[in-house]
Amino acid sequence: MADPQPFRLPTGGRVDRTQPLGFTFNGQRVAGLAGDTVASALLANGIHLVGRSFKYHRPRGILTHGSDEPNALLDLDRGAGRRDPNNRATMVEACAGLVARSQNHWPTLEYDVGAVNDLLAPILVAGFYYKTFKWPRSFWHRVYEPLIRAAAGLGVAPHAADAERYAHRHAHCDVLVVGAGPAGLAAALAASEHGRRVILADEQPEPGGTLLHDAASTIEGKRAIAWRDQAVAELERRDTVTVLPRTTAFGYYNHNHVALAERLSDHLASAPAGLPRERLWQVRAREVVLATGAHERPLAFAGNDRPGILLAESIRVYLQRYAVAVGRSLVFATNGASAYQAAVEARTAGLAVTVVDTRPEAACGPELARVRGEGIEVLTGHTVVGSLGRSRVRGLLVAPVSASGTVGQRRTLACDAVGLSGGWTPAVHLHSQSRGQLDFRPDIDAFVPGAAAQRARSAGACNGAYDLPAVLAEGWQAGARAAGEEGARSFAVVPSSFTGFAPVRLLPTDADPGRARAFLDFQNDVTAKDIRLAVREGFESVEHVKRYTTTGMATDQGKTSNMAALGLIAEAVRRPIPQVGTTTFRAPYTPVSFGAIVGPARGALFDPIRTTPIDDWAQSQGAVFEPVGLWRRARSFPRRGEDMRAAVARECRAVRHAVGLFDASTLGKIEVTGPDALEFLERIYASSLGGLEPGMCGYALMLGENGFILDDGIVGCLAPDLFHVTTSSGGAPRVFAHMEDYLQTEWSDLRVHLTSTTEQWGVVAVQGPRAAEVIAPLVEGIDLAPAAFPPMAVREGTLCGVPLRLFRLSFTGELGYEINVPSGFAREVWDTIWERGQGFGMVAYGTEATHVLRAERGFLLAGHDTDGTVTPDDAGLSWAVSGAKADFVGKRSLRRPDMLKADRRQLVGLLTEAEGLVLDEGAQIVADPNAAVPVPMLGHVTSSYWSETCGRSIALALVSGGRGRMGEVLHATTPTGFAAVRVVPPVFFDPEGTRVHGGSVGSGGNVHA
Repeated sequence: MADPQPFRLPTGGRVDRTQPLGFTFNGQRVAGLAGDTVASALLANGIHLVGRSFKYHRPRGILTHGSDEPNALLDLDRGAGRRDPNNRATMVEACAGLVARSQNHWPTLEYDVGAVNDLLAPILVAGFYYKTFKWPRSFWHRVYEPLIRAAAGLGVAPHAADAERYAHRHAHCDVLVVGAGPAGLAAALAASEHGRRVILADEQPEPGGTLLHDAASTIEGKRAIAWRDQAVAELERRDTVTVLPRTTAFGYYNHNHVALAERLSDHLASAPAGLPRERLWQVRAREVVLATGAHERPLAFAGNDRPGILLAESIRVYLQRYAVAVGRSLVFATNGASAYQAAVEARTAGLAVTVVDTRPEAACGPELARVRGEGIEVLTGHTVVGSLGRSRVRGLLVAPVSASGTVGQRRTLACDAVGLSGGWTPAVHLHSQSRGQLDFRPDIDAFVPGAAAQRARSAGACNGAYDLPAVLAEGWQAGARAAGEEGARSFAVVPSSFTGFAPVRLLPTDADPGRARAFLDFQNDVTAKDIRLAVREGFESVEHVKRYTTTGMATDQGKTSNMAALGLIAEAVRRPIPQVGTTTFRAPYTPVSFGAIVGPARGALFDPIRTTPIDDWAQSQGAVFEPVGLWRRARSFPRRGEDMRAAVARECRAVRHAVGLFDASTLGKIEVTGPDALEFLERIYASSLGGLEPGMCGYALMLGENGFILDDGIVGCLAPDLFHVTTSSGGAPRVFAHMEDYLQTEWSDLRVHLTSTTEQWGVVAVQGPRAAEVIAPLVEGIDLAPAAFPPMAVREGTLCGVPLRLFRLSFTGELGYEINVPSGFAREVWDTIWERGQGFGMVAYGTEATHVLRAERGFLLAGHDTDGTVTPDDAGLSWAVSGAKADFVGKRSLRRPDMLKADRRQLVGLLTEAEGLVLDEGAQIVADPNAAVPVPMLGHVTSSYWSETCGRSIALALVSGGRGRMGEVLHATTPTGFAAVRVVPPVFFDPEGTRVHGGSVGSGGNVHA
């Protein structure tokens, strides 16, 4: 029987050989062990071909072992609807029952029709779509765009809803350490030594980083893995330390706000019920230590993208962590010393090994003698000019290079795997995201963290330190300093790492450099000649080259390709790399699922509904609801057989002739207190409030700095240093933020405190001619006589023993009271008033009736009759703007010439010639519907209703020069054409406002009927 894992070594690794598992890849069963990644299991089974590249559909294999993998992107199905695309096989932990499929091919991975693009490569060069898809013009919509849309993207988005749970968590700590390799472990140990709260996050399933596959080093006399085990155990013993494996820090924002994505259940074949799939951590850290390591670079030569060609360090990882030999006969191609350790360990595992080093023999260090001492052939001063094979590499073409750069006779090295090592690139993404500067170090040919913009420091390989003793020392010092301590410590490490390195952008070749395809970005099929072509065509900025060629885009964000591309740009423009600069490393550092970002905010929680204390009563009464801001409000209370119009008409009649009960709890409420409270209100509002005495209210108009209406409300004075301020329901958060902004940034000298009390007060509005009769017996401690309690007054007392703030206010034009009680008592008060009101013909009315009633009286609804461009004068509210105040927010803007133009749109009333026609809100107003197109628009309808009181339709509108058009006939758009409308004053009922004082039933008629 054939060995199901022919490339699994008989011993070694950190996999659990007692727990075999199986999953499928493209329908083929793959055997693995607990502790494998999908990538390591595929390699153990001898599977190298795992996908197709994006543009040319070239065969691609596993290149790396970590989050920088550009090729092995798989569609995963974990059962029960758990399916998603673009998972990096190197980061997916193998589990039983997993179904994995490769992407970007048809009909099969081995025989892909899209591979025809590879034959068309000479014309599908960088930016070919800019040059090709512009002629003939008619082809764009019919041919080019459909083709581009069909080809765009990697993988297929799932159609079924995601059944998984996702969680969010906010956390604070003294020190956040990102990366749990040797530098991160040392930093966490140092930072937590003095009791600091530390979070240590790492994207791997277990902490350790390179120590997990370092079989050669000893630290403080212990094997590297034993030192790692001791360090992790010590951290887990400390109560102040939180260790987060499988957690990727993907975004670094202002004020040391770092976003982490923790994978909780994807590695489990059967996740416990209720366990979230992922958890998004939002961490606010006093100090951050970045120990994110470095990415190995591939070498650029013709055919460097064949399956079976991996990074040298990744070959070492698969050997030591997963006990997997990626091949039997290996060639390591390198321009530095770091690959030599991988070569030695591969030879120790019994594999045939050859090393090809671009450096001349004299430039090599002690690593050369050591490797040759192991019986490994080393070809120094050699280049790689090509590779052989299709679905897997079967040979490497090498040749000697003279000191002058001349390439000699080719030679074929038979092999079934190749390890590339072109140097290392520090992972500076998070440092860059934090707005930290980058410095270029020529000795390592890479950018490293420079000056930090926030309280952060970098350590280890991400800081350009590759030698293990230096990595540990830097980590310890960074952790100690983050904890506020001055600590330096050296570590005894044997042996030190090999660090010799000679950068090379593109390996010398004996072929035509213009024809050889040496790939830099494997995922996007960007070659060295694409970079040079972009520069020749005038794209010298690195950001322009990135977009023109697509290098450094997609899932790896340039981790393996960035420095090679920068080096080629620098050579082409004849400028040093620091002058060329680098691209912007945008969040996320690695892909993050939409589920983790959204968290629980989906379904009913996507747009949370705020309900009032009266909501359940309204529900029981059959209310029809509508969203208002973030609130759910009763729109009307239809009875059996009533449609919306009939229900609203009945509710309006009851308020005009008897009494209505309305839930106004959603009104914004802000308590303004302090010795300077009145001065603050005088500055923030355009209206004059200086004369307010305790017990009285004032209408308050709020403007933005631009002079346009922001909101309006009522300011009630309860004491010289205590004011109850109301806002519109939807405007409460905006108004509160506006107030806080000015208080904290402009007038910080004022002794004022602001408290949002919107949800602390339930508001019951009793409106109508019989309102006083209903509430009088229930209110205690307040004299409701008109002389003692006039309109715009506020008093404190009790109602049925409940503390009460009673306002005599009306948004309907009728006698009205707004009863403010603590929210917990609002339902009890409502029920009491409702029960008593039944003897007076009381009805409950909703927001639609409120809108009709206020429109009949011409009352403005901010945000409905205003659109962010309406001034007080436009709205007919010039009387509400103080001319005596020295200053208020927006005053200077009111003097701008364009704010004083006579043709500004002004709020007016409209009456349709056909009395039964209710205009659409938003309908456009024109003077002449027969005018030539484009017809000049004079304005639009802001509010439109059927008025039962007036016996006809009414509307409010913003019309150019509206107040000068009284009596003029204009035309409004309708679904079937235009309707004639007459411009009238924006008050349709009780223009004298007598009814608000408790006038007799029937007084105050329809002034326009």
